[in-house]
Amino acid sequence: MRPHLVVSISGHGFGHIAQTAPVLNALHKRHPEIRITVRSSASADQLRSRIHAPYTHMQSSGDIGMAMISPLEVNVQESRAAYRAFHTGWAARVTEEARLLRELQADLVFSNVGYLPLAGAQQAGIANVALCSLNWSDIYRYYCGNGTITRQIQSCYANADAFLRATPGMAMNDLANLIPVAPIADIGTNRRDELNRHLKLSGQEKLVLVSMGGIASRLPIENWPRTDGVRYLVQASWRTEHPDTIALESLPMSFSDILASSDALLCKPGYGSFVEAAGSGIPVVYVGRPDWPESPALIEWLQDHGVSREVSPDALEQGTFSEMLEEIGNEPRPASSAPRGAKQVADYLASQLMR
Repeated sequence: MRPHLVVSISGHGFGHIAQTAPVLNALHKRHPEIRITVRSSASADQLRSRIHAPYTHMQSSGDIGMAMISPLEVNVQESRAAYRAFHTGWAARVTEEARLLRELQADLVFSNVGYLPLAGAQQAGIANVALCSLNWSDIYRYYCGNGTITRQIQSCYANADAFLRATPGMAMNDLANLIPVAPIADIGTNRRDELNRHLKLSGQEKLVLVSMGGIASRLPIENWPRTDGVRYLVQASWRTEHPDTIALESLPMSFSDILASSDALLCKPGYGSFVEAAGSGIPVVYVGRPDWPESPALIEWLQDHGVSREVSPDALEQGTFSEMLEEIGNEPRPASSAPRGAKQVADYLASQLMR
């Protein structure tokens, strides 16, 4: 019988998919006989855009994430209420998860970074592994304090067979099962000449990719002044009327290729954004997110491995960052290297599945 890998991917932002997809793609390339089921609350389109290995998709929420007011601000009160609801009848919820995983005949549960699937696998006696640059026990503790819920989440991670912490990532010093792995990213191909032809751009025009990491909110681009020779690539769902914007979805290439073909990335601190940009040698202008516990590790890593500048929230609102874009565009770029983490994690998973 083919080994069955059941994968849980958090729907909280794009970073969880960006970390998991390269692993699944690498695993399938080496071991096409492994059957993959992906359980996630992320949309089918988001998953298909990144995961190229064949898989079965099941809608599922293995975690709460955090309720967001905007891409930069957590709604602590709403998050606390959501966690209380999710953990009401926790033992019964875990028992039902264990039943479902047995029914799926999972040989290994691989989670980024939902903790309910880990708890269910542990109760069912199924091997289970977590992967992420953060964990929800540390995030929840930061905003909501210690207590029963924090301990329940922490236990799920601590009792996994391994927690593979992607670099860059939070310290997670209280996890004895922690195994650091190298950066993980799907690095695209620079197809700028093709993009210029498609958009009828001159070679002098600059393309700035704007991405807030999948959080359902938008920037007030209508407020931004026009800058000669600068075009902004944004999500079509933002429905902006700024004359210098281009809908990402109108471009005939993947997000990773678009990023690798851009002149700069404008974003918030996020794992996928930072690691993919650095791997593609693309300068980054990011808005500070001082209250998000993962941010310091991400920013420190980007400063060592890429070209970046921090823009203030006010400057982002008003679009007054053209000089910053010009500065980073003229800076020498560090030599980029292909991230090795996906292969590391794929090899680890294969070692557990192919025994």
